[in-house]
Amino acid sequence: MPRSEPLHILTVCGVGMGSSLILKMTAEDALRDIGVSAKVENTDISTARGMRPDVVIGQGMHTDDIADLAPVVLAVDNFLDKEGLAASLRERLGEQGWL
Repeated sequence: MPRSEPLHILTVCGVGMGSSLILKMTAEDALRDIGVSAKVENTDISTARGMRPDVVIGQGMHTDDIADLAPVVLAVDNFLDKEGLAASLRERLGEQGWL
């Protein structure tokens, strides 16, 4: 069943600076394209550990570090691939019944 409230999504990188911000902007565009309402925040891995988001998106090299932070964890290699991220989000959010 689709969610009535916006999803809480974290974009994560090792230090929470540039790459997580770029990924945040890409995620916001991808979510808008698939019609999903979400609050997207960028952060570092250490800070993310204290949060309980619905979705975490991060670099593939950090997947093991973030695997248990959310029901949906996506590994991304190309932070600018909006279409690829939209497809992954559509698939994984659909699996959760959130679309």
